[in-house]
Amino acid sequence: MTNPIIERLQAQLEAGKDSPLLRFGLGSALFNEKNHEAAAGHLRECVKQMPDHSAAWKLLGRSEMSLGNDAAATEAFERGLAVAQEKGDMQVEREIGVFLNKLARKRG
Repeated sequence: MTNPIIERLQAQLEAGKDSPLLRFGLGSALFNEKNHEAAAGHLRECVKQMPDHSAAWKLLGRSEMSLGNDAAATEAFERGLAVAQEKGDMQVEREIGVFLNKLARKRG
């Protein structure tokens, strides 16, 4: 069964309505469906278009982490952490800190 939210967002993208928030919504919906590879692609495009989107950096890091791309995950989390600190987004800052700690423990 296909997710109607993903279908709607994909149709908007295909109609030429590309935007960072559309990419974030699509990446988030795909992440929730555990399609981490596709999610990461849309989230990479989101942060390319809107580099100060701290939640997108966090979700990109989580997508990369789910794919086992620990170096890419760390890079995304670190970029997101810097953005969150700059914007005063303390919730995202805390969440990213948790994921960075998980990656650090995994490395040993």
